[in-house]
Amino acid sequence: MSFSLLRAPLRSAALTSARSVPRAQFRSAFRKYSTTPPPPAQKSSSKTLLLSLGAAAGVGAVAFYYYGDSREAVTALKSGVQAAKAKTNFVPTKEDYQKVYNKIATLLDADDYDDGSYGPVLVRLAWHSSGTYDKDTKTGGSNYATMRFESEASHGANNGLNIARNLLEQVKNEFDWISYGDLWTLAGVTAIQEMAGPKIPWRAGRIDGQAADATPDGRLPDATQGSDHLRKIFGRMGFNDQEIVALSGAHALGRCHPDRSGFTGPWTFSPTTLTNAYYQLLFDETWQWKKWNGPKQLEDKKTKSLMMLPTDYVLVTDKSFKKYAKAYAQDQDLFFKDFSAAVSRLFELGVPTQQFVTPEPWIMKSVDEQEEEKK
Repeated sequence: MSFSLLRAPLRSAALTSARSVPRAQFRSAFRKYSTTPPPPAQKSSSKTLLLSLGAAAGVGAVAFYYYGDSREAVTALKSGVQAAKAKTNFVPTKEDYQKVYNKIATLLDADDYDDGSYGPVLVRLAWHSSGTYDKDTKTGGSNYATMRFESEASHGANNGLNIARNLLEQVKNEFDWISYGDLWTLAGVTAIQEMAGPKIPWRAGRIDGQAADATPDGRLPDATQGSDHLRKIFGRMGFNDQEIVALSGAHALGRCHPDRSGFTGPWTFSPTTLTNAYYQLLFDETWQWKKWNGPKQLEDKKTKSLMMLPTDYVLVTDKSFKKYAKAYAQDQDLFFKDFSAAVSRLFELGVPTQQFVTPEPWIMKSVDEQEEEKK
């Protein structure tokens, strides 16, 4: 069972935020709302959150990436790639990673997919592959790309992310030298920047691990919980209240699906453009509990076309969270600055500093910037 929403009339809060976006990427802001997704490959009763972005079910392609628990097979695969690198003496440069960025950018638009873009589900993949980090045990994070293995891919929080992983196989086939950890996080960077978001500093250097490196279930936020839960989950990664609120702003993108997270609907009127509308709507709209047979969620009283999760609503009921959410609602530049810093750190969780290719992060150029340079 899946839902499609009619385009809601543009509200003043959304318009105010949208008009503040100065970039050419805003051209994608008001695509049609969701098409009905095909049936899911599997179902889960888990109602786990971040990010529930763009998670519709199923794709036709079968992924090439290794998807099992054989340590020997993974070692052989890694050895083969390393041998190929040694044979060609190929050492990728920033320009090579920019080519990967550009390839990913060509895959974002899709008229037959959620709101016309794969961008939100790519952000969700990068988020979920990074947000499993535990600072005390120093396990999890983006370094080993362990969602390649069934033991982690089958977590309820990762429902629908096969779409993003399979999509990126097109990129992996063309640039076989890039690790999955680098590919997935760079895809998140690409999606954010191409959806009118801020620059996200990014470094290469992640390596692909083995099935034994996969993390246990339950490390990602549960959308049904409250502020104490958010502090526990994000605190395990090393984030404070301000960073929790900043990272929550990614919910300006995408939507939830009943056949994935159990929830339904988009957070904003422009789910393929990153603005501070998420925070504005939290304060400007009247939110009420949705009357339906699904899990507990809120809807806006006037149009009943937008949603907020319990973990979203605590940003305006918790005193500490509220002051940051209010600041971001009033100042998109501040939100972009803090969001960029938090996301950049999120995507590097679990990666030893000495493993990165360069000591300083790179700033990848957007497609629009590259086109301007050619003129």
